[in-house]
Amino acid sequence: MSSSLEKLQLIVKSLPSEPGVYQYLDDNGRIIYVGKAKDLKKRVSSYFNRDASHSGKLLMLVKRIEDIRVIVVKNELEALLLENSLIKEHQPKYNINLKDDKTYPWICIKKERFPRIFPTRNMIRDGSQYFGPYASVKLMYNLLDLIKRLYPLRTCSLNLSEQAISDRKYKICLEYHIGNCKGPCEDLQSEAEYDEMIQMVKSIIRGQTRQVAATIHSMMMQHADKFEFEQAQLLKDKLLMLEQYQSKSTVVNTSVSNADVFTVVSDEKSGFVNYMKVVDGAVIQAYTVEVRKKLDESDEQILAFSIGEIRIRIQSDSREIILPFDIDLEIPGIVFTVPQKGDKKQLLDMSMNNARYYRLEQMKKAELVDPERRGKRVLEQLMKDLRMKVLPERIECFDNSNLGGDHAVAAMVSFKNCKPDKKEYRHYNIKTVQGPDDFASMEEVIYRRYKRLTEEGKHLPQLIVVDGGKGQLSSAVKSLEKLGLRGKITIIGIAKKLEEIYYPGDSLPMYLDKKSESLKIIQHLRDEAHRFGITHHRKKREKGTIKTELTDIASIGEATANLLLKKFRSVNGIKMASAEELEQVVGKSRSRAIIDYFEKQQKS
Repeated sequence: MSSSLEKLQLIVKSLPSEPGVYQYLDDNGRIIYVGKAKDLKKRVSSYFNRDASHSGKLLMLVKRIEDIRVIVVKNELEALLLENSLIKEHQPKYNINLKDDKTYPWICIKKERFPRIFPTRNMIRDGSQYFGPYASVKLMYNLLDLIKRLYPLRTCSLNLSEQAISDRKYKICLEYHIGNCKGPCEDLQSEAEYDEMIQMVKSIIRGQTRQVAATIHSMMMQHADKFEFEQAQLLKDKLLMLEQYQSKSTVVNTSVSNADVFTVVSDEKSGFVNYMKVVDGAVIQAYTVEVRKKLDESDEQILAFSIGEIRIRIQSDSREIILPFDIDLEIPGIVFTVPQKGDKKQLLDMSMNNARYYRLEQMKKAELVDPERRGKRVLEQLMKDLRMKVLPERIECFDNSNLGGDHAVAAMVSFKNCKPDKKEYRHYNIKTVQGPDDFASMEEVIYRRYKRLTEEGKHLPQLIVVDGGKGQLSSAVKSLEKLGLRGKITIIGIAKKLEEIYYPGDSLPMYLDKKSESLKIIQHLRDEAHRFGITHHRKKREKGTIKTELTDIASIGEATANLLLKKFRSVNGIKMASAEELEQVVGKSRSRAIIDYFEKQQKS
């Protein structure tokens, strides 16, 4: 190991301070990582700097490096292109990569005489031109429909070589007779005229509709000047079609003439990069790709890699790239813009929303395939946010409820894998506490719950949530200490007002992101415990009302009170009942006692 390290250090010392591409090889001579750099010596030496804080995955990569190769190039753009090419060729284990996007269709202009134009999902490296990919199939077919109406191009797959046409090998078909083709198969249209139409089609696909419209308008005026009004009208119709298509595009501002927009959102496993192409102020193309992380890459690294990969794929010629933040990348002739306001910032926000929406859609699809996936993901995030060592598969939450100290009760709800486990819900009547004392009530309930689970040998939860601040939490911790469970179960308190999270012994609360799923699951637990406790408290209070209103009457017990309520529906109904009606239910003496009681109440 030491001799290998010495060898690598010698290689690093001999590296040039020039732009280029470096390749790391393992002990079998396989390329395990490819990277680019403006300064090869500085970049490669950073991997072996002991003072640098590397992630665990990056340290794993460094341990496997047995040899280093470099290729020096003229500038960073060449390094970017070479890096992309080598990654595709060797598929290194530790390089991030774009998830395959074969599901997106492309528009192909076939490399042949009298080229055909058609949609495809398979790119064949035969010199044909591909435009796309199109995230919206509808948008692509709208574009193809426009092209078909503007320019009568052939749709057949005949080999229209000069020899075949001169030998009169083919005959014109129905497409010619209905005006969808000009018959190049019988030499009724020249190759030069056809190629001129293809160039116009390419301009439309690239979004350069104003240029095409100007050409059509000029031709229309020429025909009008020659009194060729029929041809001029046909061109006018095409001009209207082009304007209608253009009006349907998402126009931001024509001052943004030709730009690429890139944004990224990421999680622990992937980054989601959205790309939008803007021409003459209109968004003519947009799609999102997933980038699988390998070495805990940052958003800056993901974006720098994706810009090169995507621009090569779509053959972009934009001279401006709009980004949400600065990245360590220089491309000759390209301006990088990080807008803070205005139309470009509006484009950036639109792109970011697309990236977030795509990520959400991918998560939903994955959860449909694996319904437990979302629960696992939320629990993993909760474990991370609460700094826990184990996954909180079982969470229990406690809430106290009382009315001026009367009818004090508590409720406990239990969630398993983020879902309510209602069979484990429990109500508690407070037994040892007199008066309104939430702290003592919480201490009693926590002790009773976990003493019983311990005695019965049942599984304990990984997380306890107490509805309340530091006081309720401290009381709960006392019970865990008595049972010898402190430190074995994570326990937190949540204060309602500002949604503050408290830990035992911490004077300052922790705040979770208001939109985070971790806070949402804790709030769900707290609200469910509150609902469950209030329901029980309400029932107990109603029973208390029976006792105070009816059982205070001489000779009226709880059973008799229930009979009266069942008959007359309420205490007020009993007050309004006649003596005869009361006698039918409780007899003459008791009915007299009830009437006397309410008459005395009314006088007092």
